Amino acid sequence: MAAVTAAQPRSSKTESYVDNKRKEDIRQANINAARAVADAVRTSLGPKGMDKMISTANGEVIITNDGATILNKMEVLQPAAKMLVDLSKSQDSAAGDGTTTVVVIAGALLKQCLTLLSNGIHPTVISDSLHKASIKAVDVLTAMAVPLELSDRESLIKSASTSLNSKVVSQYSTLLAPLAVDSVLSVVDPAKPDMVDLRDIKIVKKLGGTVDDTQLVKGLVFDKKASHAAGGPTRMENAKIAVIQFQISPPKTDIEQSIVVSDYTQMDRILKEERNYILGMIKKIKATGCNVLLIQKSILRDAVTDLSLHYLAKAKIMVVKDVEREDIEFITKTLNCLPIANIEHFRVEKLGHADLVEEVSLGDGKIVKVTGIKDMGRTTTVLVRGSNQLVLDEAERSLHDALCVVRCLVSKRFLIAGGGAPEIELSRQLGAWSKVLHGMEGYCVRSFAEALEVVPYTLAENAGLNPIAIVTELRNRHAQGEINAGINVRKGQITNILEENVVQPLLVSTSAISLATECVRMILKIDDIVNV
Repeated sequence: MAAVTAAQPRSSKTESYVDNKRKEDIRQANINAARAVADAVRTSLGPKGMDKMISTANGEVIITNDGATILNKMEVLQPAAKMLVDLSKSQDSAAGDGTTTVVVIAGALLKQCLTLLSNGIHPTVISDSLHKASIKAVDVLTAMAVPLELSDRESLIKSASTSLNSKVVSQYSTLLAPLAVDSVLSVVDPAKPDMVDLRDIKIVKKLGGTVDDTQLVKGLVFDKKASHAAGGPTRMENAKIAVIQFQISPPKTDIEQSIVVSDYTQMDRILKEERNYILGMIKKIKATGCNVLLIQKSILRDAVTDLSLHYLAKAKIMVVKDVEREDIEFITKTLNCLPIANIEHFRVEKLGHADLVEEVSLGDGKIVKVTGIKDMGRTTTVLVRGSNQLVLDEAERSLHDALCVVRCLVSKRFLIAGGGAPEIELSRQLGAWSKVLHGMEGYCVRSFAEALEVVPYTLAENAGLNPIAIVTELRNRHAQGEINAGINVRKGQITNILEENVVQPLLVSTSAISLATECVRMILKIDDIVNV
């Protein structure tokens, strides 16, 4: 008995049994859920990738192959899988393109992590090695990149059309790519040459026509018609434009009220007062020489009444009503004018000037175009056309991606080859580097290198080529020193991808690898899920 009691304290010091089964199960569940999300978008990678048709609960149908849009619309319940949805969102905001690539790379890394975990390597060791490998990968990519000048319009167009080639509207890339480049370059501020705010580029969608009819407008476009009540003008040359945020209608009290009128003379007085009130306002507006009014949408009461529209038409003032509140900032920046919040503040210096404001018939509707703006702010408008709503929405998403690509190039002026070339080169160089490292680190870095081969493998698979033969040939070419050899999906063989004009911004590749690694490290570190 004494021997047993003596043995007990020693065993508590060297307690070796820990229940790791649950932790392993949680990790496995998380990784499998996240990989399922990655596999869902994997088929839509690359120029020959498939499109997804998404049907939402309210019956809306979306056709797209933009990774961020697909994941955004998917109802993902598992918390770890949600992290992959957020991953594609952060890639969308950081670079704008490569939203599918980032998720596919993360899925491949997770697959390698499962193997490493089953070999008994600790998650923290894997996590630290992945971090080291991603930093090294960014250095390798930067060394491969080709510097670029913004004056080199051709290269900018090449990278924008590479982005558009994997989209539904790829056949229009010759039109949309130069359009994206010109619109971004026109909003770059010389004072801050590496900053582009995409809010300065307004995309207006109008149903009808085809994507071929899409155009860049130097000025403003309103997707509404001018007010025709009482025969007001619909075309105004030498326009003086006011953006007003007050209502040209009889005043109302702020509280719920009712006025009891007992005889006709009082009723006439009310109407007369209303008329005089509106006339007084319009005289003040006319006195400044203003001849085009843009009226903000009002919630509290009607922004304009039939009576005020009648008087405005008499005064030969063109009216565009129901301007959205969030558009006011863009409009005032473009017209280089100030919004007017009160009739008392209506002054000449607050007006914007343009050569022509006119109503144009487009398809089955009408739009108002403002052109020839004097001292125009650094903004631009793109009028996107499409035969149906699905094409129109996808054209807008694709154009947004192309704009983001050009924005990346403005902020980080380096180009890199596409077509799986950077990934294979990374895989080769990291594989060589892993042999120099000691212990577990080298093993983990080698797995990271293998995982990157998923991009060229998937590109070949989606194009209907033999992925194993293509990737093996690609490795061989890179081993011989052809760092820009990539998969030419159109010819179905391996060529120098830079000469084929398949290029992408460096920022897209570097942020994809950094963000994917960060997400995978986070998933690895989770060993339990606590439901509160």
